[in-house]
Amino acid sequence: MSMPFYVSPEQLMQDKAEYARKGISRGKSIVTLEFAGGILLIAENPSKSLQKIGEIYDRIAFAGVGKFSEFDQLRKIGVRYADTRGYAYSRDDVRGKALANAYSQVIGETFTREMKPLEVEIIVAEVGDPRFVGHEENSIYRVRFDGSISDEHGFCVIGGNAEPLEAQLQSSFQEDMDLAAVVRAGRDALGRAENGDPDLGAANLEVCLLEREHEGRKFRRLPQDEVAGLLA
Repeated sequence: MSMPFYVSPEQLMQDKAEYARKGISRGKSIVTLEFAGGILLIAENPSKSLQKIGEIYDRIAFAGVGKFSEFDQLRKIGVRYADTRGYAYSRDDVRGKALANAYSQVIGETFTREMKPLEVEIIVAEVGDPRFVGHEENSIYRVRFDGSISDEHGFCVIGGNAEPLEAQLQSSFQEDMDLAAVVRAGRDALGRAENGDPDLGAANLEVCLLEREHEGRKFRRLPQDEVAGLLA
């Protein structure tokens, strides 16, 4: 009688984690930075049809790295979640923290229960609004492939080899930078990636904003000519 094949739970979790990390590291990085006017999300992405950054709700943006089909499905789930909650209660009740917790639960359950984990890492960013008590400040949440969630401040890097990008931002990031300065800081950080282009131009960048002072919906995708002007 043959013995059944056995893998310890610890080894199984380690193998899943290594598999997910490899998938995520093959993707281009995304940098999220706070600035005087709100939050900037910037990615190296020459594709005009496959977008890594998107709007979830009035003050909330989403960014994902890894396997596109998986993080784009998560983005759509987030849109449906926010629309349902906003319709059932109030638009003011849709918060980035609740959305990040929902993502953490979905990604964590997949990592624990399924043989194949999601090869994704995501950012949920919410710009602060002085009209809402307790939510005057910006919020940036990072959700990893195993469902672990962290609250980031100032800046955050996901995907690729994030360490050299974070080191670049540690030396260049300052609070209350203007839009042009923060776009250049994000571009310079992306140029430090192992698989990045040190001479990144506007044509290869995807740049989105959450603008605090903008009326109504805060999300805006910057056109190529505006990005080029900011980088000049």
